[in-house]
Amino acid sequence: YEEAGVDLCYEVHPSEDLFDGATVEMFWDRVDHHPRACLLYDPSHFVLQQLDYLEYIDLYHERIRMFHVKDAEFRPTGRQGVYSGYQPWKERAGRFRSLGDGQVDFRAIFSKFAQYGYQGWAVLEWECALKAPEDGAREGAPFIRDHIINVTGKSFDDFVATGADAAANRRMLGLDR
Repeated sequence: YEEAGVDLCYEVHPSEDLFDGATVEMFWDRVDHHPRACLLYDPSHFVLQQLDYLEYIDLYHERIRMFHVKDAEFRPTGRQGVYSGYQPWKERAGRFRSLGDGQVDFRAIFSKFAQYGYQGWAVLEWECALKAPEDGAREGAPFIRDHIINVTGKSFDDFVATGADAAANRRMLGLDR
């Protein structure tokens, strides 16, 4: 991967070898923190496992190279939790939803990625227990486009860095009388 200049992105996924930050760190220890062992970020998996998907970005943003933009919801009951009692998708406590129909806070995610200078892909991965795939696809691309943040090249308060005109300030304040 190093010779080809390719990052290998592992997806944190429920019930697989890498399913949370602790297992990712164990993996990195075993591969001597190889710089090409990176991450694919999918917040829907965090919702289904009840993990903090925003703090995960804070912790691992330097290794996130891909982003599955996928929504989910988690509605536990007295009968179902994370594992959903092997019910059909429509009946599960945790289920995938079309973008904007679940519980993922995409504004916060895209803000974090903008904050950290994320340069990777934001790819629609559509799965929904309720909505037709054609509707999910038609709505997905504009949803992603509308959440991408064009990061500014300057600070909002740059206007104050123009220097001070002490004489003008004194005149405006009525102190030169």
